[in-house]
Amino acid sequence: MENWRQGDCAIGEDHWFSFHFSPQRPLTEDSKEVTAVDSEEADLAESAVKGFAVLTQTCDLVRLCVDRPFVEIAPLVEVDAEKLQDIKRVKIPRYAYISGVAEQNLVADLDRVMTVEKAVVAQWDRIIGCQNDEEIRAFGKALSRKCSRFAFPDDFNAVVKKLQNRMSDKHEKTSDEGLALRTLREIRVQATPSWDAGEVELKFWFIRFQEDVHFEGKQWHELLDRWLGLLPTSGRFCVEGVVLSLEDMTAAEYLSSDQLDLDRLSCHNS
Repeated sequence: MENWRQGDCAIGEDHWFSFHFSPQRPLTEDSKEVTAVDSEEADLAESAVKGFAVLTQTCDLVRLCVDRPFVEIAPLVEVDAEKLQDIKRVKIPRYAYISGVAEQNLVADLDRVMTVEKAVVAQWDRIIGCQNDEEIRAFGKALSRKCSRFAFPDDFNAVVKKLQNRMSDKHEKTSDEGLALRTLREIRVQATPSWDAGEVELKFWFIRFQEDVHFEGKQWHELLDRWLGLLPTSGRFCVEGVVLSLEDMTAAEYLSSDQLDLDRLSCHNS
């Protein structure tokens, strides 16, 4: 395993994802198929997959099997080209982009994680997943994003509902607003003094990609007013916002805010 790295992949026709299920309440087609054959005893199903991506950190992969005998893996699934780009921009937390298999439109499905012994992985033909340090960091970010999403208060979720619906409706439109939504890197919100306070000042940060400068400041201002207008000001929340690039945001502002899953896909398909 000394050459394997986090994000590396294996592709083939003989890869299976295994999982336990309840024979009394099978939820997937694979588990229902097993139940139809053996409704009393079987509680383990398998799904044929394109291959696997390695999720275990590199430092643990190369350690002796006596100390760390196991490897975490996630199945590779095929997506369309449009969805692949959204996953690359970490817009769909369920999946992780891996450049080494991106040409085949394959991504890691982080909702399905399986543990195998290192001897299993060592027999696979290794495909290098991440090509450079930037891609290694991006893959690690995708893994952490899946498990670190902030749990917003219920009344806040009600506040952003109209904004969520508009972004879902307009994301693929050929309008200026649709183009602007596709150039957003992420949306973050900062609560002052805290989420639990009786009165909360909310600041929305609409962070666009630095290289995607398609509009003048006036156009961004008009879009910002439109988006903020969808956020009710009643109740305990007072709302303001700004559109900027990540380079224009301080580290303190970024760390004191929480990322929203308001884009078209992460809200509905994650």
